[in-house]
Amino acid sequence: MTNSNYKLTKEDFNQINKRSLLTFQLGWNYERMQGSGYLYIILPQLRKMYGDGTPELKEMMKLHTQFFNTSNFFHTIITGIDLALEENEGVASKDAVNGIKTGLMGPFAPIGDSIFGSLVPAIMGTIAATLAAQRNPVGVFLWVAVTMAINVFRWKQLEIAYREGTKLITTMRDQLNALVDAASVMGVFMVGALIATMINFEVSWMPTIGEKVIDIQDLLNSIFPRLVPAIFTGFVFWLLGRKGMTSTKAILIIILLAVGFSALGHFLFGMA
Repeated sequence: MTNSNYKLTKEDFNQINKRSLLTFQLGWNYERMQGSGYLYIILPQLRKMYGDGTPELKEMMKLHTQFFNTSNFFHTIITGIDLALEENEGVASKDAVNGIKTGLMGPFAPIGDSIFGSLVPAIMGTIAATLAAQRNPVGVFLWVAVTMAINVFRWKQLEIAYREGTKLITTMRDQLNALVDAASVMGVFMVGALIATMINFEVSWMPTIGEKVIDIQDLLNSIFPRLVPAIFTGFVFWLLGRKGMTSTKAILIIILLAVGFSALGHFLFGMA
């Protein structure tokens, strides 16, 4: 029978958070993606609520191994709401839990990817790279501090979601699209700024026509400043979209191009 009297404790939340931070993606697969990881992080708590080896536990374990895929930075919000429902209603909450997981994993995925997967790395990467170019290591420590703050945020959100339950969704629903759009625009802006400021790729070939020396790079700057870095970045994005191409292969190709162009720098291009 379901242990309906069991209430989650601080130790339960700590255990879930540790598993969430360290093991959530270990069971990832193409069939159910994060399904097995989701079950693993809450399995000890399910055993306490439903009893070890009971039909109710098996039924909910089967539910939680179904397809699940969302942002690593927001999945414990879903977990907190899920646990609040199961703690209060047991197996009777099965349909509601399934609806919460299905309905929220989609909206939370782009928010987490845009903010924490693109926006924050782009901003902190730009700051760290700019300071590193000036031989200043402060940017690295700032990035580490931001990462630690994000992990604290991930740690706290489980208990907040558990306390607020389904009310949290009502509060956030109207803001989801705005957050996604704003994060996407800011992420693109920061990537563009990083390309323009940190990629030094110029045409060094200056042909002579009669007595006139043509500075091709200066001509390009008058048409579109930093055009060559933008073209090179577009080439890299195109390269990553090719079948069989991986980021490791792309990096090796870039290194070979950098060495080749540097060797021919006084004829064609200059890279730094």
